[in-house]
Amino acid sequence: MSTSKTHNLPGTKPNRWLGKNSRQGNWWAALLLIVTTVLILLATTDDFATPQNANNLLAQAMPLIIVAIGQMIVIVLAGMDLSVGSVMSLTTAILALDGSPLVLIPLVFLAAVLIGIVNGVAIVRLNVHPIIATLSMQFIVLGIAQILRPVAGGSVPDLVVSLVTGSVFGVPAPVFWAIFVVALGWKILHGSRFGLYLFAIGGGVASGQDDTAHNFGLKDGRSIIIAYVFSALFAALAGTFIAGRIASGDPGVGSQFALDSITAVAIGGTQLSGGVGGLHGSILGAVLMALLANGMNLAGLSAFLQGAIKGVILLLVVAMQSRKKMGL
Repeated sequence: MSTSKTHNLPGTKPNRWLGKNSRQGNWWAALLLIVTTVLILLATTDDFATPQNANNLLAQAMPLIIVAIGQMIVIVLAGMDLSVGSVMSLTTAILALDGSPLVLIPLVFLAAVLIGIVNGVAIVRLNVHPIIATLSMQFIVLGIAQILRPVAGGSVPDLVVSLVTGSVFGVPAPVFWAIFVVALGWKILHGSRFGLYLFAIGGGVASGQDDTAHNFGLKDGRSIIIAYVFSALFAALAGTFIAGRIASGDPGVGSQFALDSITAVAIGGTQLSGGVGGLHGSILGAVLMALLANGMNLAGLSAFLQGAIKGVILLLVVAMQSRKKMGL
């Protein structure tokens, strides 16, 4: 099956901004908002254009970019993963345990695989709604993280810290992280048959024909489970980045990332009803969210007000999408 015919998938329609391949979504809106935000910050703050702030912005944006890619993988098939923040917190808690990095790092990703499988099986085999299944998993994983690390502290392996805060030939490590996760996400979503299956499944759901992909011989159940495994793995990768950046474990560090990742994906043009979206849009959405957070920090806004603003943004973005196709 060739990826060159993806515009014929269920749930897509012509779009004058994107030509025939309308499943990329309205990613250009996120790009315009980024340009506007940058211009506003340049005009209103003195510290935004400094090299130090640019480095901080890249480091702040990287975890959200990583987890947003995983979130998009499940959203494009009309799912949602609310457990990603807890997976990130659990990752930092595991890495802060006393032990060899050769044991702790594989343990992190084994735990992520297990969490993704449980999420996927609950949704596919037990017919639990994705929001309920992953919300339940969020509390389960958070509880485990708090048992392992009741309060922030401990230290992560030096290997993890150097992979995040180091540099190669003067190029900061986050640049290489960005290249790796974007290439991996692009391969999964747009460069593989599995990615085509995800869009086909989501397109069928969005058009009200949930069995479309199954009727065409696609193993939709297995694809959904694998998608949730990928979501958990990207969350664990994001948690590893944060652990290396803060050099400790923190059971609450991922609390805002479920909301932020969904908002980033939606701003980037991916339809929460499934079947429509592009990786570049989700990345632009994550960059925009990081820019807004950076600007609010420079303006001295409280964390509570920042959370309220993010909630309003998500509400507005979702309101602009088709409610008939939401199914939520």
